[in-house]
Amino acid sequence: MYRQEPFCVLLVFCEEALSECRKLLQSGDFGEQWKSFGRMTQQGAVLQGYNNELVKCIEDLCMQKEELNKQIQQAEEEKNRLQHEIQILSEQLECVCENLAQKVASRNELDAILAETEAAYMKILDSSRTLLNVLKKEVGSLKHTPEVKTNVT
Repeated sequence: MYRQEPFCVLLVFCEEALSECRKLLQSGDFGEQWKSFGRMTQQGAVLQGYNNELVKCIEDLCMQKEELNKQIQQAEEEKNRLQHEIQILSEQLECVCENLAQKVASRNELDAILAETEAAYMKILDSSRTLLNVLKKEVGSLKHTPEVKTNVT
């Protein structure tokens, strides 16, 4: 709120002026006192002008405050909306990261299985080649051996 001191000063001044007017009316002597009252009236008018200007300034400040309050409220709403979106995106990111970690672990496991399988397959191929070479030698040596006669009739 605004400060009220200027209004209190104005009220005191107006009460004093009113008191002076009553005294003049009661005394019936309007000569010098009337001039004094005229000066007070002029001063009162000046003071009233200042008061009107002060009230207008206060009203303007109040309007500026209301506008600023609206802007602050809008900014707070935007901030809350963005924080909510960040929270949702953070949760989604966490899920994606967990899913990715599981998939990478599965891929690494498959890589290890594939490496073991390929190594075992290479051993099988090597064994097959060795077996084939041995078999060829044996078959080759059978051709060089004399024929065995059988007594089959």
